[in-house]
Amino acid sequence: MSPFRLLLRTASILALLVLLPLTAQAQNDLRLDRDRLARLDGVLQGYVDTGQLAGAVALVMQNGSVAYEHAVGWSDRESGRAMTPTSMFRIASQTKALTSVVILSLMEEGKLNIGDPVSRFIPEWKTTTVAELSDAGMKIVPARREITLRDLLTHTAGISYGTQAHIAELYSAKGLGPAAGMGWYTADKDEPVCTTMARLASVPFLAQPGEAWVYGYNTDVLGCVAERASGMTLDQLISTRITGPLKMEDTQFFVPTEKRERLVAVYASDSEGKAVRAPEGPRGQGHYVDGPRRNFAGGAGLVSTARDYARFLEMIRGGGEAYGVRILSPRSVELMSTNQVGNLHSDNGRGFGLGFETTDQYGANGMDGVGAFGWGGAYGSIYRIDPTSGLSILLMINQLPNTNDIRLKYPTMVYQALE
Repeated sequence: MSPFRLLLRTASILALLVLLPLTAQAQNDLRLDRDRLARLDGVLQGYVDTGQLAGAVALVMQNGSVAYEHAVGWSDRESGRAMTPTSMFRIASQTKALTSVVILSLMEEGKLNIGDPVSRFIPEWKTTTVAELSDAGMKIVPARREITLRDLLTHTAGISYGTQAHIAELYSAKGLGPAAGMGWYTADKDEPVCTTMARLASVPFLAQPGEAWVYGYNTDVLGCVAERASGMTLDQLISTRITGPLKMEDTQFFVPTEKRERLVAVYASDSEGKAVRAPEGPRGQGHYVDGPRRNFAGGAGLVSTARDYARFLEMIRGGGEAYGVRILSPRSVELMSTNQVGNLHSDNGRGFGLGFETTDQYGANGMDGVGAFGWGGAYGSIYRIDPTSGLSILLMINQLPNTNDIRLKYPTMVYQALE
């Protein structure tokens, strides 16, 4: 190498070494203004005072430390039980993130590949069908290819929750769709999840595999795949691989009897937008305390606290490691948090990875930074992980349906406090 080329190469390396610390320092300089963040107190209280929410727990972590934590309103308004930071919530689709992590951890152990067909683990999925709609009506046709684990992780398998009018009766006949609460609910089923998911293969789906983003039972199927690939039940898998190591002591599929008083009551927005107590049963309070306790729904079954779920988010934000425990490799987390579906999920700068919605363009998802990702749950809770600002953002509520705008406003109120 000529002296000139050697000089250029040395200069480039030195420039890079200077730049990297500056980049890291720039990220570390992002701080939350505590006075501006405190605006959340009044905003959250306002939703309670106007009757739009019964209660909520908000938690913000930055660079591994608690930046904001606030419990507001009632855990059970009718009994006068106040909300606390340790109140337990039904987290519905926030369960999907944990099940997806289990699948990626099994991939890392060589027990499966994300390109595997589902039929490798559930034989009933060898052939599936699609309900095609045309002017002539509905026609059930064979799927053009097998559904893969990647299709399930990205919600591109064509599988819905079976509540659409043209397929609802077919799903109801199998104890699914409208016969399962809001479609996704299985906590009342006295059967293992693999029995339910094998039966799901017999009903038609909404789209051909890989051709559309359709939200539905995908992650519940993955829960069965995880059981078959590991030889363990999903509750054992999540406990041994995630919640146990991370000391998430209040995260289970069903609430222990001794903790039942900590479970938040479910409310629902009425026609005037006021929170009223939801009924008993699948469309309301559910079977999370008293029930069969047999069906571990990987897509919607867990109960957790804000503090517990924040520990999980910090593990993901940390590239698969937090609190001295590694759960996943950094490369697996990168797969999960990188858009894998192009424009199938949306055409306005939001994508979907292997378990998370991604923000690929600033402004596509409120004030989310590019590279942020997250999701939420049917009972109203939401979460975001924003690596560029070191943030894990979490809001827990139990309101179904929820017609107020707190899910939009809460992340904005956090981001406006960034200096």
